[in-house]
Amino acid sequence: MKITLNGEPTPLNNVQTVADLIRHMGWEGKRIAVERNGEIVPKSRHAQEALTDGDEIEIVVAVGGG
Repeated sequence: MKITLNGEPTPLNNVQTVADLIRHMGWEGKRIAVERNGEIVPKSRHAQEALTDGDEIEIVVAVGGG
């Protein structure tokens, strides 16, 4: 499967859901916001939200600072 992740074409293997993608990218446990094809995906839906070939995914990782 190939998706566009944060504007970059990204081939994926064994990644079926938004939660799988988050784990694959090493962002599990971080404060993030996910958008799939222009729609916000609430955290409660990450495990159920299936990815399909051609999806456009935007993920923003919150960075703390001071």
